[in-house]
Order: sequence, then C-alpha cells, then structure tokens
Amino acid sequence: MDDPRSTLSGIPLSPVYGEGPLPGEYPYTRGVHTDMYRSRLWTMRMFAGFGTATDTNGRFRELLRSGSTGLSTAFDMPTLMGRDSDHPWSLGEVGRAGVAVDTVEDMADLFADIDLGGVSTSMTINGPAAILLAMYVVVAEQGGVDRGQLAGTLQNDILKEYQAQKEYIFPPRPSVRLVTDVIRFTAAEMPRWNPVSVSGYHIREAGSTAVQELAFTLANGFAYVEAAVAAGLHVDDFAPRLSFFFNSHVDFFEEIGKFRAARRIWARWMRERYGAVDERSLKLRFHTQTAGVSLTAQQPETNIARVALQALAGVLGGTQSLHTDSHDEALALPSEEAARTALRTQQVIAHETGVTGVADPLGGSSYVEWMTDEVERRAEEVFAHLDEIGGGSILEGVHEGIQSGWFMGEIAESAYRFEREVNAGERIVVGVNAFTEGNGSSDAELLRVGQETEDDQLARLAAARSGRDSEAVAASLGRVVADATDTGVNLMPSLVRAVEARATVGEIVEALEGVFGTYVETAVV
Repeated sequence: MDDPRSTLSGIPLSPVYGEGPLPGEYPYTRGVHTDMYRSRLWTMRMFAGFGTATDTNGRFRELLRSGSTGLSTAFDMPTLMGRDSDHPWSLGEVGRAGVAVDTVEDMADLFADIDLGGVSTSMTINGPAAILLAMYVVVAEQGGVDRGQLAGTLQNDILKEYQAQKEYIFPPRPSVRLVTDVIRFTAAEMPRWNPVSVSGYHIREAGSTAVQELAFTLANGFAYVEAAVAAGLHVDDFAPRLSFFFNSHVDFFEEIGKFRAARRIWARWMRERYGAVDERSLKLRFHTQTAGVSLTAQQPETNIARVALQALAGVLGGTQSLHTDSHDEALALPSEEAARTALRTQQVIAHETGVTGVADPLGGSSYVEWMTDEVERRAEEVFAHLDEIGGGSILEGVHEGIQSGWFMGEIAESAYRFEREVNAGERIVVGVNAFTEGNGSSDAELLRVGQETEDDQLARLAAARSGRDSEAVAASLGRVVADATDTGVNLMPSLVRAVEARATVGEIVEALEGVFGTYVETAVV
C-alpha cells in the first residue's frame, strides 16, 4: 500500500535510500523492520515509580492520558534488594527512589484500573525479578487476564549487577539459574513476554565507555543464551523474546554507531555461533533511555536539550522503545510537569522533525558507517578476551570476569579517565566546567517523598500480614525451599503459589537465601 511522505516543502520521500542490505534484511545493521517508523512508531515507555503503589498508579494513569504507549516501573531500593519495607535495612529508603512493593496487594494497587491485557509493562527489577513477575501474573489472572495475554519486559539481567549496579542478592550461579527458570517459564506460558532485558544502561551509568557498554551487554546476552541452551531449550524457543536496554549518551554519532553495531553483532553471533535459524532470533530489539548520568544539577533546564539530542540518537539508531529523562532528575524524582515535558520531547521528534519518514535516514553516511564498523571491531576484541578466559564459553568467561573483578576494573578506569578530563577542562560539560552563568538560579518545584510515605507503607504491610493464613504462607515457603534445592526444578510455579498464599517479597527472598546464600563482592584493588 502506498504511503506517500514528503518534507515540509513538499519534496516526496522514498521509504528507504541507499544500497543493501536494507532495513529488515540480515544482519539488520539498518534496522530490524523494513519500514521502521513509517509503519509503527517506537513505544514511548516512560519510567515512573515513587512512594506507595497508589501514588505511582496515579502517575501511570497520567502518563497514559498524556500519550505514553507503555509503562515502565521503577522500584524503591528495599524492593530492588529483596527486603520488605519493615526490614531494618529499609529505614529511610521506603518509596524514596521508586515504588515500594512488598505484597501482591501492592502489585494490585500499582496497576489498578489499568488494562493489563492491553498495555505493555516493563519492570526494572533484577535480584527478586522472578518474584515480582509471579506477583504480576497473579494480579493479572485475578483480574481476568490470562498470563498468555500479558505483554511486557522483565529486566532480570543479574550479570550486569555484579559488573556495575551492585543490586544483587544471591551469588552469580544460582542467580543465573533463576534467570534461566524465568526464560523457561515464559517460553512455555507467556509467549508475548520478554523474560530478560539485557541491560547496558547501568553499565554506562557506572562510567563505562560506549564500546564497553555494547561489548559487556552483548556478552551477557550470549551468556544467557548459553545458560538457557544448557538447561535444555533450543535457541529458537526463547531467543525471539530476548530484548536489550541501552543508554543513549551525549556523543551523538558514537551512540548511533553503537546501536547499529549491536544489531549486526547479535545477528551474526546468533546465526554462526549459536545456530539460530528463526529470523526473529537474529533480530536484536532494544529499549533506550537517555543518559541519567549526563544530567546536571547546574542549570537543569539545559538538560532538556541534552535529552532531546540523546533521544534523537536513539531514534536514528533504530530503537524499539524509548524513555526520556526528566530535566529535574539530577535534583529529585521527576515532577509531573517535568515528566510530561520529557514525553513531549519524544512526541516532537516523532511528529514534527520528519525523521520517521524514511527508514534509516543516516545509512550510507561515510562517518556513520565507519563508526559502526569501528565500534564493532573494538567490541569483538572484548568477546575474544572473554572467550579465552572462559575456555571457549562466553558464559564462563563472564563468570570469570566477575569473580576476578575484571569488569569492575575496566569500568572504574573509564569512569576515572572521564572525570579527570572534566576536572582538567579537557572535556566541556555545559554549566559544570564552562558556561556557568546562571548556575544556582533555578526555582523549580521538586517532588519530595516524606516520612508519611514510609509510615503508610508499613501500615499497609502490617495489614496484609494480619489478614492472611500464616500456615499457608509457611507451607508455600517450604515448597520454595524444596524446589530451590533441586536444580532440575523450575522455581517459577512455586513462586507463583507463594505469592498466591500472600508471602511477601522479603519472606520469599529470605527462603531462597537459606539455599543459595548471599553474595559478597571481591574488592578490586
């Protein structure tokens, strides 16, 4: 069907320009779809979470009213670490940097009055990811939505936690087992769900370069492929539902080259090394978030320009979904107004700039093509190193790189080098080490989460505990322990039963800790 597009001057546009391989053709350097955004825009998936589940539910519904087409959930630190809100470690952190979720009741309140069968939901959770997925499944089915209808993404990338973000609970090997169990469960029962979002974002936020972000992320993806195959799955049974999550930073063309190289590397490795035949297994699909680490507390309004350019790089790089940071995030959780401005930034790019009229508008640029090739070449050097130290296994190479502190050392060195360049004035950051006029003049109204939020959540948790069958909870946790002990058993069914019995996140995590133990990082000297 004809889809005529033209510029503001009336110049007609073709769907694509240049020679092959074209968008939608192996190795997908130019995009995973033939028409890219001509036929369907990226999902505008805004990240939100603060306070109680009820608080965040209100923000979700406001974002949907404003035109967001997908939801992305930020959990608070206690939830990320698998601790209930009344745990001693949680004091002062409940609902501060994300939403507090302790119980299945919290999960129900989080998505109240939202059609879970009609919206795609992403959850940024890792150590307790399997538990939160179980809660989501239970809430959906109690609301009449079958698990097979659910669409969304579970971050569930535990390997990057040991490399960069440090929000781990269990040691690496049982943690990878949990990831594999989720992959097996969703492959069988949730065909529209992405069980892992392999996340370079946090690696970049920790201080890595773009090349390190790409290489470490894809290596982790290869590791999960090897783990799932070792668990008895054929690569084409699960690989089509693997997704990725990248940072879009300030070096515009390097970021675009990174995204293009990622697709090409993944396609080639999946076909040549892992034997994937299904075309969908070869297509790397990814979510992009603009670089939180690039936001400045000085002159926060300037962050609007940074975010716009980073978002444009993500679009020109061919992302499937996009979150744009709010300009006030270096100061506090995003205000409702700032979050709306961030969403509007995506809408301007989509509907006013003309970049969606052509698939891969930068394809064929000598600079972009060279950058793509160079990023790929440098990433391949990292894969070769991991393959060597892993004895021919990327999975074992990643485990060895974590155990030895190699990943952490590489990221730390890059972060130090960048900071040194900024401090020396060799790299300009507007408002920080140059063009500082106007610093300290902002009077933006910031979102603050007070002590009353923690008090409210503690009351909610106490009420949930008092209104349940304690014997049923204890029996369900005993089943979790038994299944965790048997490495041949998939843990997801017992986690679902524990959630149905109304066990809390913290109670389930503590049961698993009794079997798996906890992880203590080896210091990098």
